[in-house]
Amino acid sequence: MYYVVYILEDQLDKTWYIGFTTNLQQRLRDHQAKRSPYTSKKSSLKLIYAELYLDKKDALGREKYLKSGAGHRFIIKQIKNYLAIKKNQAPS
Repeated sequence: MYYVVYILEDQLDKTWYIGFTTNLQQRLRDHQAKRSPYTSKKSSLKLIYAELYLDKKDALGREKYLKSGAGHRFIIKQIKNYLAIKKNQAPS
């Protein structure tokens, strides 16, 4: 079994949701169907990052780390090209 740590970005307010699952496709459908308390009020979520793990404890540890300040800084460095593209597409 694989464990996935993922990040969704709200395309309107640019907030992130960091989560963990064993079935990413089903979890994304759950978010879109408003079955997640945190994302139920979000309207346009986009998967922007995912990592795969073989061990559940490793995945849960990574999820916890990514939710920290250091984890956010890591993600910003990791997806800097995506963030730069989004910044360049923003209306002036």
